[in-house]
Amino acid sequence: MSRTRTALLASMALVAGATGSALTLADTAAAATPCTVDYKVQNQWDTGFTTAVTVTNLGSAKSSWSLGWTFAGNQKITNGWNAQLSQSGAAVTAKNESYNGSLATGGSVSFGFNGSYTGTNALPTTFTLDGVTCNVDDGGSEPTDPPTDPPTDPPAGERVDNPYSGAKVYVNPEWSAKAAAEPGGNRIADQPTGVWLDRIAAINGVNGGMGLRDHLDTALEQKGSDEMVVQLVIYNLPGRDCAALASNGELGPTEIDRYKTEYIDPIAAILADEKYADLRIVTTIEIDSLPNLVTNTGSRATATPECDVMKANGNYVKGVGYALNKLGDVPNVYNYIDAGHHGWIGWDDNFTASAETFKQAATAEGATVNDVHGFIANTANYSALKEENFTINDSVGGKSVRESKWVDWNRYVDELSFAQAMREKLVSIGFDSGLGMLIDTSRNGWGGANRPTGPGATTDVDTYVNGGRYDRRIHLGNWCNQSGAGLGERPQASPEPGIDAYVWMKPPGESDGASEEIDNEEGKGFDRMCDPTYTGNPRNNNNMSGALGDAPLSGHWFSAQFQELMKNAYPAL
Repeated sequence: MSRTRTALLASMALVAGATGSALTLADTAAAATPCTVDYKVQNQWDTGFTTAVTVTNLGSAKSSWSLGWTFAGNQKITNGWNAQLSQSGAAVTAKNESYNGSLATGGSVSFGFNGSYTGTNALPTTFTLDGVTCNVDDGGSEPTDPPTDPPTDPPAGERVDNPYSGAKVYVNPEWSAKAAAEPGGNRIADQPTGVWLDRIAAINGVNGGMGLRDHLDTALEQKGSDEMVVQLVIYNLPGRDCAALASNGELGPTEIDRYKTEYIDPIAAILADEKYADLRIVTTIEIDSLPNLVTNTGSRATATPECDVMKANGNYVKGVGYALNKLGDVPNVYNYIDAGHHGWIGWDDNFTASAETFKQAATAEGATVNDVHGFIANTANYSALKEENFTINDSVGGKSVRESKWVDWNRYVDELSFAQAMREKLVSIGFDSGLGMLIDTSRNGWGGANRPTGPGATTDVDTYVNGGRYDRRIHLGNWCNQSGAGLGERPQASPEPGIDAYVWMKPPGESDGASEEIDNEEGKGFDRMCDPTYTGNPRNNNNMSGALGDAPLSGHWFSAQFQELMKNAYPAL
C-alpha cells in the first residue's frame, strides 16, 4: 500500500543508523486538548532534514489556525510548503495559507518543511494550536545520528514517496514517431507521454500497434540502470464519459462485469509479472468519470440522462474501486485518481462533494485509501497552470474577481492552486497525509502572440480579468481541441509543494473528438462541443465551443492542432 509512513518510520527508528523518525503527539483526554499533531522526520542527513506535519483539530471548527512549537536543539527552517512558516530563535509558528484555513472538527491539515541542524536533531516536545497546548504522547524515539552514506534505493517493487523523483519517464515510441514526423516536431519528440488503454483491444494492441506488454518491454530497454516510470491511462468504464459523446467508450452502462474480467483483470495480471517489478508504473484512473456524478446529475441544468443512469447504477464508483483494488495489489503500481480540473469542480457546491465521491470510490469493491497514491488534475484539459496577473483575492471597483464573468464565483483561478487545495481537502477526509498530485500540462501553456504581459486595465473587474488571463478560451467549460492553446510546462518531478510532477498524460497532437460525425467502430460519438460552429449548452454557459475545425476522432492524430500547440507553447520551444 502507498505511503504508510508512520509504521515504516516507527520500525526504522529501532534500527541503528536509521534516517527517519516519527513523533506522534496525542491527547490523553480529547475534551482537554485541542489537537493531535503528527510530526514526522521523513529524511535526515548530516546537516539537514525534511519533516511532514499533520494537525488534526479536536476542538470547534476553525476558519484559520496557527500551530506553534519550540525546537529542542539549534534547528533552522530553510523552506516550507502549505503553511506560512516563521521562526524567532528556537520558536516556530506555522499559519494557514489562504487555501487551507478551514479546519473542521475532526479535520486535518498537513504541511512540511526542510531544515538544517548541527549536533543532534532533537524532536520538539510541545505543540500549541492557537495558543492552547496539546498533550504529548511520545510514541517515537529521538532521531538517531545520521548515516554517513546516503540511503539506498528501496527494493524492487517497494513504493517510494514520489515515483517521479530521480527517475526517467517512458517515451512512447509510437507517439514520438508521429511527433518527429511533423515539421519542428523533433523539438519535443523525446518527451514522455501517457499510454492510453482506452478499450479492451488496446491491451494487446490495436491494428498492429503496440500492446501493454510491448510498451513495458520497451520501457525496460529505455530504463537501462536507471529508475523508470511508465504512465498508463486506465480509461474504459461502463457508460464512459456520460456528459461528452466524443469520448464515449465500448462498454454499455451495465457492463461492469466485462470491465472487471475483460479489462482490469488482464491489465493487473500483466503488471504483476515479475519481469516488470523494477518499473514504477503510474496509472491515471478513469478520467471524466467521478466528477460527472456530482455536476451532471439530478436537477442541475447541466445534468444528462446518461449521467443520471451511471449515478443510479453505481458502476462508476464500483469500476474505479475495483481498478484501485486490483491494480493496488501490484506493489510497483502507483494509482492516481482523476480529479477533474478547477473549471469543472472548483465551485463550492462541486468541490467538497467531488472529494467525498472520490473517497466513496476509493473504499468500494475492496479498495482502501491506501490503494491511492495520489490524484491528477487537468488530464487532457486546457486550464492554465498559474494565472499570475490576478488572484482570487483581488477586487476592482469594489467587486471581487470572483464576480467576473470568467471566474464566475469559482474559488480558484488556475490548476496549481486548485490541485494544492484539493490535496488538502482529500487529506482532511481521510486520505494519506503524503498524498501527491499530478498536473497535466500537455496543452495548457497559452503562449504565443496573444499571451498577456501584465494585468488587465482596472476599468472594471471583467476588463481586469480578461486583459490579464493567460487562458484564452471563450469559457472554462470548453474542452475540445481548443483554438489558441499551446504546450505547457515540460514534464518534471516535484515542481511545487504537494505536486509529484507535471506530466504530459494527454499526448499532444491526439484529437479530443471529431468536429463532425464520423462513422467508426470505436464507440465514439459526435459531440457538438467539438464543432466550431456550435453555440453551446449549460455546461459552457451557452458560449461558442472554441474548437478547431477538421478534427478527427478522439485519440487520432490531429496535425493542425499539433502545429498550433508548438506555435503557442509556453515556455516557448
